Amino acid sequence: MPLFLLILALLLLTYGGLIDYFRRAWEALIPFNNKKAKEPITAISIIISLRNEEKNIPGLLESLSNQSYPKHLFEVILVDDHSEDKSWELLNSFDYKSMKHQVISLAAILQQNGELKSYKKKALETAIQHATGNLIVATDADCRFETDWLLTIAHYYESTGAKFIAAPVKIIPTKTFVGIFQLLDFISLQGITAASVFKKKLSMCNGANLAYEKAVFEEVGGFAGIDKIASGDDMLLMHKIYLKYPDKVVYLKHRAAIVSTEAVHSWKEFFQQRIRWASKATHYQDKRIFWVLLLVYLVNVCFGVLLVMAFFNSTALFFFFLLLIGKWLLEQPFMASVSTFYGQSKYMIWFPFMQPVHILYTIIAGWLGQFGQFEWKGRRVKK
Repeated sequence: MPLFLLILALLLLTYGGLIDYFRRAWEALIPFNNKKAKEPITAISIIISLRNEEKNIPGLLESLSNQSYPKHLFEVILVDDHSEDKSWELLNSFDYKSMKHQVISLAAILQQNGELKSYKKKALETAIQHATGNLIVATDADCRFETDWLLTIAHYYESTGAKFIAAPVKIIPTKTFVGIFQLLDFISLQGITAASVFKKKLSMCNGANLAYEKAVFEEVGGFAGIDKIASGDDMLLMHKIYLKYPDKVVYLKHRAAIVSTEAVHSWKEFFQQRIRWASKATHYQDKRIFWVLLLVYLVNVCFGVLLVMAFFNSTALFFFFLLLIGKWLLEQPFMASVSTFYGQSKYMIWFPFMQPVHILYTIIAGWLGQFGQFEWKGRRVKK
């Protein structure tokens, strides 16, 4: 056991150094100041792939119609991906005359026989083909937006000349254990994303809130080469653009740019989502992401092994809790800083109690992400 504890301690210290690096990068990333920005001139196409989203469509469209961005400068393109509920009927019945929009059926476009590996990428590609804006803004049907969301993105795009913009996303939690757990886990992911993009160390983003030039999407071949992977319409595309324009892939840190999305309502949904995310790990061309994920996974696996050892040796239980406290102390400053930006500091009281659950979830989701299968929008996807 002494050798094992030494290995775990070294891994934990390395992990702690990495987390502190992310914290310093996050805090060094100055929020965008657009107070002196000029009137925007960028034509924007918002693209959304949706499937079985009848409960979210009314709120989505209302939130989009309330944007402060000049109505003549943006359009909304919604692609229905074989919905089995009333999504298609709802999309065709809404009436926002002041908001330019297109509604497209993916089923009507697909002519080939057989199934696609990634319907979402095909839906987004279809939307982009119909887009008239030079800046594509991608989001999801279950998202809601600040009134100045588009305006802030446009100001940032025009002031930086960015080719790809990753932007913040936050979870609106349910008042359940799984909801709060998801919120805290998401805060850490968002902080790491911002820090990584800012430091040009990792190409990370979330598909619920990102923007890129249509011309650049076409220049890098769109989703070609990653279209056989069910997920990855965000990070894998981002990396393709990063390889071409490393200095033009940026992160927009501004509260008005935050997109909100609801937490999933059950552990099953949560694990399906995280397994899907984990399934992309071996497909990252940016191998730095793989090594970071491997470090995180090994740290958590070692904690899991130590907990199993505790059933046979009470000393192992002592070291488990001792090192667990150490892990919490290493992560706390980073989490506190990011949660403040998102206005969710009050949930940090739960953070210490989530540690054992987070270890278990990381082990399970990481393993099944590589060797299992997951369900996404009613479809069973195999690795």
